[in-house]
Amino acid sequence: MSDRPPAPPPQLPAELLHNPHPHWKRGRSQCPVEERQAFGAVSYQVLRREDVEAALRDAETFSSSINQRTMGPFMGKLLLAMDGHEHSQYRSLVSHAFRRSALERWERELVRPLMNELVDAIAPLGRSDLVRDVTSQYPVKVIAGIVGVPVEDHARFHEWAEHISTGPLDPERGQAASRAMREYLEPLVEARRQSPRQDLISDLVRAEVDGERLDDEHIYGFLRLLMPAGAETTFRVMGNLLLALLSRPDELARVRSDRTLVTRAIEETLRWETSVTMVNRVTTRDTEIAGCPVARDSSIILLTSSANRDASVYPDADSWQLDREIEPPHLAFGWGRHLCLGMHLARLELSVGLGTLLDRLPGLRLDPEEELPEIAGYAFRGPERLPVVFEPA
Repeated sequence: MSDRPPAPPPQLPAELLHNPHPHWKRGRSQCPVEERQAFGAVSYQVLRREDVEAALRDAETFSSSINQRTMGPFMGKLLLAMDGHEHSQYRSLVSHAFRRSALERWERELVRPLMNELVDAIAPLGRSDLVRDVTSQYPVKVIAGIVGVPVEDHARFHEWAEHISTGPLDPERGQAASRAMREYLEPLVEARRQSPRQDLISDLVRAEVDGERLDDEHIYGFLRLLMPAGAETTFRVMGNLLLALLSRPDELARVRSDRTLVTRAIEETLRWETSVTMVNRVTTRDTEIAGCPVARDSSIILLTSSANRDASVYPDADSWQLDREIEPPHLAFGWGRHLCLGMHLARLELSVGLGTLLDRLPGLRLDPEEELPEIAGYAFRGPERLPVVFEPA
C-alpha cells in the first residue's frame, strides 16, 4: 500500500544498517544529495524535506517505474510501478476496499475482534513480548481478513511477506516466497470466480479495466503487494509507537487518561520513526536536485524518514514529543499520486491496537528484568522485541 523501499547497499557499515539517523542528520547539513554505488549501479540518496517532497510531487520527472525492475521479480505486475492514467485506473480497483464506509465495517467485524482475541491470550499471564504475541500477528491477520484468505494462516503470510519485501537482498529466497504465495492463493482465486464473497479477492476477479477483466498477472501482483504492504509496515510502526510510549511513562499516563491524545501519539511516531524509511524513483530526463546534476535514468532514493527529521521543518526533530504540532504533514505515507492507499487503515489499526492494550492491560510497562528494547534497521525500522509486564486479568 506504500512504496517498497529499495534494498540497502550491501557494503554499508553495520552501525549505519542498525541506525542510519545520525548519518542522515549530518548529510542534511553537509551533503543533502549523496551519490552511492549499489549492486553495480549509481544511485542518489535525497535527505532533505524540501527536496524529497519536490521529487514526490513531480511524477513526470521522477517515475515510479523503477519499482517494476527492483520488486517485479518478487511481486509480479506492480501498481507501484505504474504512472499516469494506467496508475489511476488500477488504483481505483482496490481503493474502494479502504474507503470510509468499508473501514467502519472492517473495524467492527475484523480489527477490534482480532485485537481483543490477541489480548485474550496474554491478559491472564501478566507478562508478554508484545512483538511476538501482538504486533507481528495483528496487522497480517487484518489484511488477510480484508483480502479474503484464512486468518489462521497468518504466520505463513508474515514469513512470505518478509521474504518478498527483502527479495533484492536474497533473490532466491524472495522468489521462492513469491511462488509459494501464488500457489497458496490460486485455489482461493478460482473459488471466488465461482462463488464471490465480500472480500478483496472477489472484487479483483470481477474487476474490469477498459471492459476487460484483470488477467492473473495483475491479480496476483495486487495480492503480493497488498499482503506484505498491509502487514509488515504496520506491525513495525506499531512496535515503534508502543516503545515510544513505554519508554516515557509520564506520557503513557497522559495518553491512558486522555484518549484524545492517541492521534497525536500516532502522528508523532509516524514522523519520528516510521517503519519504511525510503522510496525509489528513476529520472525520466536530465535534472538537478539541490543543485546537484542528475542524469536521465538515474536511480533516486528518497529518504522520507530523513525528511521527517529535518530540523529546518520540525524543531528538535530527533526527539519524540507528544505535544508537537506536525506542520507540514509528515511524509510517512509518501506524497502525490502514490500516497499510501492503506494509510487510513494503518491509522485505524494503530488507534484500536493502542487503545485495546491500554484498556485491557492495567499497569502496562516495560519489563524491568529484561534488557531495554530498541528500534533498529535501515530500510525497515522497528523493535525486534517488546517485553512488558502488567496486572494479570
